[in-house]
Amino acid sequence: MKALLSIAGKVQKSGKQVTTEDIERARTHGATDKEIHDTVLIAAAFCMYNRYVDGLATWAPQNPEIYKDIGKRVVNLGYVAPGWERPVSKTSHG
Repeated sequence: MKALLSIAGKVQKSGKQVTTEDIERARTHGATDKEIHDTVLIAAAFCMYNRYVDGLATWAPQNPEIYKDIGKRVVNLGYVAPGWERPVSKTSHG
């Protein structure tokens, strides 16, 4: 696990920092090629998501209680908040 975390940390800085030795170390500790692949993919995706969110100047609530409330709402109502349903188009075709 530590070898995979080391690879993920290097991907976070630059994918080119991952070396053949890093890959061999992960394999020596029992990681499969699929696990190494998935580690790189997930680390790179999170970097992309974070840059995307930062680039949009989004914000996150600082009060942890807000997340508890959001979690309860998602459990009870799903991911679509009331009032945000997609409008149905009433155009006729023909």
